[in-house]
Amino acid sequence: MGARVVITIALRVRTLRTPCSSLSGAASARRLLMPARETEAIILKTFPLGEADRLVSFLGRSSGRVRGVAAGARRLNNRYGSTLEVLSHVQIWYVEKETRELVRIQQAELLESFHKAQSNYGLSTGLAVISEISELILPEHEVSEPMFRLILLATREVERTGDWALALSYFVFWTVRLGGWLPRFDRCVACDTPFGSKAAFYDAHQPGLFCEKCRRPGMKPLHLEARTLAERFAGERLDRVEYENSMQPSVKELREAALAWIENHVERRLTTRELLETT
Repeated sequence: MGARVVITIALRVRTLRTPCSSLSGAASARRLLMPARETEAIILKTFPLGEADRLVSFLGRSSGRVRGVAAGARRLNNRYGSTLEVLSHVQIWYVEKETRELVRIQQAELLESFHKAQSNYGLSTGLAVISEISELILPEHEVSEPMFRLILLATREVERTGDWALALSYFVFWTVRLGGWLPRFDRCVACDTPFGSKAAFYDAHQPGLFCEKCRRPGMKPLHLEARTLAERFAGERLDRVEYENSMQPSVKELREAALAWIENHVERRLTTRELLETT
């Protein structure tokens, strides 16, 4: 009788525990089988990881900047193909877990190829600058629709025109403007004197533009033509600006000034900037 009582009690306890255990198992299964997220994205950078994988940084239109692992992406016969090239426009699927910093990339489908620019060394230097700047200034998981459209617009123009000069100048100008680091172009930041038709001056260690009297040794000029071009950039889309040979000095001056302000903000020298000087 005593043995029967013990067995009966044990069976009842097991019956009571079973539903709870089943619920716990179902919850665990749901956590393990997390649905893949999907977003339109631009590949910013890729890095080798281990023997066969690749670490990928991408800007998702709906997710912001994200880093993830593309398993087997470095193998010859991998499922990603050319979708992970720098600044490729893709549709990407990935799984994100709260306990991990890196997401797991499951699939990437190419939406738009920029093969001409990516495979040409001269053009790829311009793309490399766009890539590095975007990687540095964009916070993780912060959606930025204006920057997404700007990167895509600049990359398309490099591909279409076969030249990065105008597109890169437009990109860095708007990057500075969207970041809130664009100084006043009409008067000195130190003494408030209007520039008029005279040159303004800048360097990478000081935000803003200075007049002739307030300039410091080593500062570079930003002439009226370059400041006028900046006003044009502010009001026109890149693909509607006709690039003429007479614009070359102004395009370069504005680009160099904007790159200096970006370096001042990120407090470091852009490594890809040196590539521009060799092309």
